[in-house]
Amino acid sequence: METYLYDYLTMLRVERNLSPNSILAYSRDLNRYLVFVQKKFGLPNISKIKQSQIRSYFRHLNGQGLAPRSISRAFSSIRSYHRFLETEGVTEANPTQMLEAPKLPKRLPSVLSVEEVQSLLEAIPVDTPIGQRDAALIECLYSAGLRVSEICDLGLTDLLQEEDMIRVIGKGNKERLVPLGSIAMKRLDQYFKHVRPGFARKGPNKGRIFLSRNGRPLTRMTVFNILRKWSQAAGLRKAISPHTLRHSFATHLLEGGADLRAVQEMLGHADISTTQIYTHLDKEYLKEVHRTFHPRWQ
Repeated sequence: METYLYDYLTMLRVERNLSPNSILAYSRDLNRYLVFVQKKFGLPNISKIKQSQIRSYFRHLNGQGLAPRSISRAFSSIRSYHRFLETEGVTEANPTQMLEAPKLPKRLPSVLSVEEVQSLLEAIPVDTPIGQRDAALIECLYSAGLRVSEICDLGLTDLLQEEDMIRVIGKGNKERLVPLGSIAMKRLDQYFKHVRPGFARKGPNKGRIFLSRNGRPLTRMTVFNILRKWSQAAGLRKAISPHTLRHSFATHLLEGGADLRAVQEMLGHADISTTQIYTHLDKEYLKEVHRTFHPRWQ
């Protein structure tokens, strides 16, 4: 069965300028979908896919215990793919057109308190090369609210030291400038002076700022592991990821009185409604405290 998947992924890369990670996610979602409909229904042509068969695929995903967010992402990928096939004239109709997207449970992002962030950073010994690197890394994540892919891709030319800012290439290859606090700049300066030159001599680094012991750019998984290591050392019981620090960055700015549109710009959100979720955190936190500790809560 001709799927035209290669043409679709090429369009995402060339016309929509999606990142390699986003294209990989689309590719995985769609390959799983196409393998399923081919094996289960033996379709001779992609134009023969019916709405009922797509529903069958989502029942299959649900039966596998896939997280609602993963199912929702798969739906978005499949709908976009069929829209492309219709636009290109490969199919006469889009079988996903009348399907409703899976409902996602409302979930507020997990955040750290200011005190928890402080505990996390104080747990890192800065008298070792790895400690100096990790302190600079985590200070940058929290100071600028970066995504994990953004911190991994941060290059030497992206650091604008005279302006105390960094240039960030975000989703859709969109560029933004984000201020860095004085503490993060100090940690970076120490890392550049005492650690990075020794690491950089050991391997190809593509001009990235944050490197591993062997001189290679840090991977996303390495950053996750670094955070897990130091959060455990700090005695924090929450599951902490780079996105937890990003959420904390936004929440603490808004709690301090920052303008919502300024926070939107620093986070690199295309739509302000994405940023507005952080304005609800105070109310939800108060209700959670009341629910947990008030003696008359049933």
